[in-house]
Amino acid sequence: MNPLDIFKNAQKLQEQLSGFQEKLGVITATGAAGGGLVEIDVNGKLDVIAVRIAPQAMEGGDIEMLQDLIMAAFTDGLAKVKEEISTEAAAMTGGLIPPGVLNFPGFSGGGG
Repeated sequence: MNPLDIFKNAQKLQEQLSGFQEKLGVITATGAAGGGLVEIDVNGKLDVIAVRIAPQAMEGGDIEMLQDLIMAAFTDGLAKVKEEISTEAAAMTGGLIPPGVLNFPGFSGGGG
């Protein structure tokens, strides 16, 4: 392979990844727990952007159960948004980064 072709491909990938970073704030997923009693929206930057807790989740005053539901909804939301990020990265790079390959601190790619 021509070294110039490698350089051109690297430049193209860098441009695509730059655009991808901008898109991370737009990618969102909703995690849920307790049959929808708790829902948490997470964006592609791994920020929590919304939390919804149904009034029924507070019935009985079981704080530990509510804490578990919040944690489960957050974990679910993270897994879903990571999968979306992985799929989007593969699409934006024309398959140069296949789903599940992204692996950096705090991000385990498509598999969770």
